[in-house]
Amino acid sequence: MQLAFILYKYFPFGGLQRDFMRIALECQARGHAIRVYTPIWEGEVPAGFELVLVPVKALFNHKRNEKLTAWIEADLAKRPVDRVVGFNKMPGLDVYYAADGCFEDKAQTLRNPLYRQWGRYKHFADYERAVFALEAKTEILMISEVQQPLFIQHYHTPLQRFHLLPPGIAQDRRAPANAAEIRAEFRREFKLADDELLLVQFGSGFKTKGLDRSLKALAALPRELKQRTRLIAIGQDDPRAFQLQAKTLGLSEQVQILKGRSDIPRFLLGADLLIHPAYNENTGTVLLEALVSGLPVLVSAVCGYAHYIAEADAGRVLPSPFEQERLNHLLADMLADDQRREFWGRNGLAYADSADLYSMPQRAADIILAARP
Repeated sequence: MQLAFILYKYFPFGGLQRDFMRIALECQARGHAIRVYTPIWEGEVPAGFELVLVPVKALFNHKRNEKLTAWIEADLAKRPVDRVVGFNKMPGLDVYYAADGCFEDKAQTLRNPLYRQWGRYKHFADYERAVFALEAKTEILMISEVQQPLFIQHYHTPLQRFHLLPPGIAQDRRAPANAAEIRAEFRREFKLADDELLLVQFGSGFKTKGLDRSLKALAALPRELKQRTRLIAIGQDDPRAFQLQAKTLGLSEQVQILKGRSDIPRFLLGADLLIHPAYNENTGTVLLEALVSGLPVLVSAVCGYAHYIAEADAGRVLPSPFEQERLNHLLADMLADDQRREFWGRNGLAYADSADLYSMPQRAADIILAARP
């Protein structure tokens, strides 16, 4: 079959983008042709992919999205495909990969009522309705159980159109046989002494991921513990506000903020704790990447995948509603207890051997290929 995949932006380090790539490659491996529509592509193009860079520009994102949709509809009319798969909400999809939460719920619960008078709201509400409305035909690939009831509440979407996927953690995130050697080499490279502790935080969108909360928690550590703790944050985002915050908190020498990179497994093996106090997070793939590498996790309960950390007993889950003092206390406890961190790490590795945390691309491909066009 000829398959069309649509996403608003591709870059190698985004969670949605990595999921798209693995699903598209799985479909290609099964013998199907892949065409990708996007206005922005950063990085290499896999062999055999037909990349269509859609030439649209607009002052506002929602206007750009509308131009993008119209351009793609016109191209598909001339060059039809067997399935249209979207990784952002939009009209005309046979299959939608639900990486984002329910927009309508956020608009009603987190925004001022005046927000719903704006053109931006109408655009995103219409595009979400095109996927989830009762009368729509789009099959929905869900990666978070938390969001499904919200879509049903707002749109009465038939239950049979939802397909809950298992996580799709890449096998290269699992701790290899030489994990201890990789950890020792990493810590030499970053000049980490044996008694120093390394916190890591990953994710594009530092504000959403709660980097400000992590910096406050680091600054609140007891003096001796704080002096031997460092934090490395990695993601595709503007770091300046957080560098300023670190400076204000007296943490400039202990905090590094790096751009997205491809060697995240080394950081997972070289660190002592993953901190992820996100404000909101549909899933949180990095939580499971840490778990399968044996790295303990401190995460806020709002993350869709936080329940895996609790089930595996591979760290601590910060309850909702969020309290900064609670985060500060948990971080200090976890960093001060070497034996407990080793226990959580072992639990994560054991869970990685028994749970299905890896088959998302295969299951997603099954559904895409079986969907009615």
